[in-house]
Amino acid sequence: MRILGISAFYHDSAAALLVDGKLVAAAQEERFTRKKHDAGFPQQAIDFCLQHAGIDFRDVDFVAFYDKPFLKFERLLETYLAFAPRGFTSFRMAIPVWLKEKLLQKTLLRDEFKRWVPDFDWHNKLLFGEHHQSHAASAFFPSPFEKAAVLTMDGVGEWATTSLAIGEGSELRMVRELHFPHSLGLLYSAFTYYTGFKVNSGEYKVMGLAPYGEPRFKAMILDKLVDLKDDGSFRLNLEYFDYCTGLRMTNEKFDALFGGKPRKAEERLTQREMDLAASIQAVTEEIVLRLARSVAKENGVKNLCLAGGVALNCVANGKVLREKLFDNIWVQPAAGDAGGAVGAAFAAYHGFCRQPRTVNGHLDGMDGSYLGPQYTQSDIETRLTAAGAKFDVLSYEGMIDATAQALADEKAVGWFQGRMEFGPRALGGRSILGDPRSPSMQKTLNLKVKYRESFRPFAPSVLREDVTDWFEIEADSPYMLMVAPVVERRRRAMTADEQALFGIEKLNVPRSDIPAVTHVDYSARIQTVHRETNPAYYDLISAFKARTGCPVIVNTSFNVRGEPIVCTPEDAFRCFMGSEIEVLVVGNCVLRKDVQDPSLKRDYKDTFELD
Repeated sequence: MRILGISAFYHDSAAALLVDGKLVAAAQEERFTRKKHDAGFPQQAIDFCLQHAGIDFRDVDFVAFYDKPFLKFERLLETYLAFAPRGFTSFRMAIPVWLKEKLLQKTLLRDEFKRWVPDFDWHNKLLFGEHHQSHAASAFFPSPFEKAAVLTMDGVGEWATTSLAIGEGSELRMVRELHFPHSLGLLYSAFTYYTGFKVNSGEYKVMGLAPYGEPRFKAMILDKLVDLKDDGSFRLNLEYFDYCTGLRMTNEKFDALFGGKPRKAEERLTQREMDLAASIQAVTEEIVLRLARSVAKENGVKNLCLAGGVALNCVANGKVLREKLFDNIWVQPAAGDAGGAVGAAFAAYHGFCRQPRTVNGHLDGMDGSYLGPQYTQSDIETRLTAAGAKFDVLSYEGMIDATAQALADEKAVGWFQGRMEFGPRALGGRSILGDPRSPSMQKTLNLKVKYRESFRPFAPSVLREDVTDWFEIEADSPYMLMVAPVVERRRRAMTADEQALFGIEKLNVPRSDIPAVTHVDYSARIQTVHRETNPAYYDLISAFKARTGCPVIVNTSFNVRGEPIVCTPEDAFRCFMGSEIEVLVVGNCVLRKDVQDPSLKRDYKDTFELD
C-alpha cells in the first residue's frame, strides 16, 4: 500500500511517501524551488518521492492532506464575527483569498493532480486529516514506542493550538485541546515580531538571543498577558494582541507595556530585545513544563512524543528531559508544518486503512531524517564538471582523512553526503562543518560564511558513545532538538571583568574546551551521531577524534542566510563559491577554494531575501 502525504498552502510545503507503512521519502518544496518556506503546491517534492520509490502516480492508493481547509475557514469567519467591527480591513483582504483558494482547496488539489492521472478517483482517494491529528501522528507513529503521550504545540491548526493525544499500537486517540486564540505558538511569535524578527521564521533567533538577556519581563508577561494554570492550560489577554483581526501581531497597548514600538528588522539589537527574548523563553519553558508535568501525572504514560512548531524549541525540550518526568522523549525532527505531510500519511495508513504498526523499541521510523534526494558518484562528477568546478576524486578513506584534516586545520568545510535531511536541521547530510575548539570559529561562520547575526549559536555533532563525556545528557538526541549544558570539567570559568559584560559583549568570551559550540549560558544544542543512520558522518567525526582527541565538530546547515538548505551538487557549489567556505566535499570529490576559477565567484549573500 502506497500513501502520499502532503502539506501545503500555508508555509513549509512538503510531501512524504509511505510504502506498506514504511516512510521511504520526504522533502520540502523549498529545497527544489530555492524559495525559503515555500508554501506552494509541492509538485517537485512529490515528483522526488515518486521517483525515489520507482513508482507512477497511478500506483498511489491514497493521497492524504494535512489539515481540513473548511474548518480553518469556519475559524476565520467566527473570529471576525466575534471581534466585529474591528479588523474589517484584514477581513476584506483575507476573505477573497479564502473564497478563491482555501475553501475550494479540494478542487485545487484535484486539479493539480490531474496532471499526473486525469482519471484518478479523487472522490474516494483524497483524504483530509485535522491539523493537530497530523502533527500527533507524525510524532507517535514513527517513534520507537508502543505507547506514548503525544503533546502538540503550535500557532494554530483549524481551531486547536495545544493538544494531547495518547498513542498505543496503531491507535491514536485525541484527548484534550486548547483552542484559538489562546496559543503558545502565537504568543512566542508575537514577541518574535516585536523584537524585529520574521514570524514563522525568526522564532529560533529569539531562542538563541535569550541567553544574552535577563528574564526581567517574565512576571509582567504572566501578570498582564497570560493567565497560566497549574496544569499548563492558559488564556491570553487579547487586549494586547492584534493577530485575531489585524495585520500585525501586537498593538499599541503592547507597545506601552514594554516601553516602545517594535524593533525594526535589521535595526541594532539592544538590551531590551535580549531581555524580552529571555523573558518569553522563560515563560514558554514554564508553560511547557507545566503541560508535561500534567500529562505525566494524569496519564501515567512513560513515553512522551512532541510535535508542532513549539517542539522545535530545543531549550524547552531539554528542560523537560532533565526533569525526568518520562522514561523517554522523542521529538519529530520535522516538527513544524512540513512534518504534517508525514503525519497525514501515517494517520491515513493506520487510522483510515486500519493497518497494523510494528516498532522495534530502539530505532525510530525516520531513518535519521535522511529522507531526501541523493546522488551517485558519477552523477556528482558530471554535475560538478558542468558547473565548472575543479576537484580531486579520492577513495572513501582518502575523502574522510582529507576532510578531517581540513577541520583540524580550522577550515570551514561544506559537507554534502548521502540523502538530504527532512526538516529544518542539517544533520550531517547537507552541513557546513568546523572545529569546535577554535575560539574564532563561531564568529567566522556567522559573519563570513553564513552572513547572519553574530549572536546566533552553532550546534555540536558528537559521537553517541562520547556524549556524556562532554555534555550533561544521557539520552539520544539525533535530531538536534535537545539542549544540555557542557559538563563542568570542560568549562572555562569567566573572569570578574568578563562576568561584568552585558549582552552581545559576552559573545567572544571562550567558555569551554569547545567554545565554538558553547552558548553564553554554557549550553549546547546537541546532535548525537549514530553509525546506523549516517556512517559517513560517524566515520568523519571518528577520524577527527583520532587526530585531535575531540569527538565533537561544529555543524550548521549548508546555506547562507535566507537560503534553503542546499539540495543538489550544483547548489552546494554555488554556495561554496558565493561564501567563504574553504573546502567543499561532495561524495568523494574534494574541492579547494584556492584552485577554483575566480570568475565563478559570485556576490551570494544578497541573492536571497533575509529571513
